[in-house]
Amino acid sequence: MTALQSAVLLLLINLGLLWLLMRIPLGERTIRITRTFGCSPQALWHAIDPAGQSADWHHAMISSKALAHRPGFVEQIYSHLDKNGEPLRRILSLDPLPAAGVQAFRSRIADDSTLDPVFWEHYSESRIIRAGPDGTTLEVSQTDRYRGLAFLLFRYFALRRELQALDGWLKDGVSKPQGHFEGPLVQGSLAVLSTLLLWPFLGLNATGLMISTFLTLVIAFHELGHMAAYRTFGHRSVRMIFIPFLGGIAIGGRPYKSLFEVAACALMGPGISAFLVPIIVAAFRMTERGVLSDAAGPPLLVFLLILGAFNLLNLLPMHRFDGGQVLRQIFRTRHSLTIASFSVTACILGVGWEIGLSNTLLIAGLAVFTLMSMIGAGSVKPRQKLDDMHDGERMLVAFGFYAAIAMHGYAVIFASEKLF
Repeated sequence: MTALQSAVLLLLINLGLLWLLMRIPLGERTIRITRTFGCSPQALWHAIDPAGQSADWHHAMISSKALAHRPGFVEQIYSHLDKNGEPLRRILSLDPLPAAGVQAFRSRIADDSTLDPVFWEHYSESRIIRAGPDGTTLEVSQTDRYRGLAFLLFRYFALRRELQALDGWLKDGVSKPQGHFEGPLVQGSLAVLSTLLLWPFLGLNATGLMISTFLTLVIAFHELGHMAAYRTFGHRSVRMIFIPFLGGIAIGGRPYKSLFEVAACALMGPGISAFLVPIIVAAFRMTERGVLSDAAGPPLLVFLLILGAFNLLNLLPMHRFDGGQVLRQIFRTRHSLTIASFSVTACILGVGWEIGLSNTLLIAGLAVFTLMSMIGAGSVKPRQKLDDMHDGERMLVAFGFYAAIAMHGYAVIFASEKLF
């Protein structure tokens, strides 16, 4: 398989996975999980009934109680935070299901302090308890309208974790966080898997393994930048998820509070990587002067090229790229956003032209990234409007964005001139 064929195949795999995870129209789907517990039906009912005596059993639940002034409604308060750092608050609407089992109910989300009510428009959940010879069986069903497999899979595994935590609480009275997927061991294993999966597309030799390893490291540095920004803005918990073939994603601990926070957190992905550019260039200069071994020169240039190209492409003003996220916060009118998007795209295409890419290849690449942006996930509308940016914040982000483009553009040109 030639290098071009490998690149096209890898691109098709990426596009296909993105479409499956983010945009495939699934329509209305129901997640259904049944589990048997070694306890009495009444004990289980006290835990799963949102207005029950033990409704706050879960480690993420602060309180769950019926509203005296609204019969059939329950207020739940979670330890998860909203954009203002306050505990998340939800109002459930409960409907009994007397014929479905021993005890059962169906619930809907009537209000949410974090998300717009339209997010919960198609969502409903039912919980049914049935007594059996081996214990008490709980059947949980969650119904919603989905677009893309990602959120459906997330809901499924979140529900499994909840039932595992419930089983532990029923046995020893303690609810503990379940699962190790976000832990460093699993994520490190996924990073290694991602490297090995990319290896055949880059050549099954030492050079191909080096390139795939460098790409994984570049992705890790990029996501660490996002995580550092989240921490700076006061997110109590942040985590990185590696997705083989697709890269990685950094997740904060609460919703965004302001447009400045959105822009800064998006910009810090390529921003922190830009700090590595002068360090790598200086290290390469040291190889030229004999301070470092000559053998270190080519790998340094390859890493610099991958670092610059990955982050520069990520700064394209596409909807789901960091560049698009930043520009949408800086420019609030369609006219100014359009001008800025064309200007940024022209600068990045100019870097490609400078290193000798053909016009056909540049246009094809732009078309591919536009397609990737179009199949990104839809936005989730927050309940409260984000705080606007001050002029000083807007100027700060704009200059940071310009600096990130300049640094990574320089990295690509410098590495290309030395390598080719």
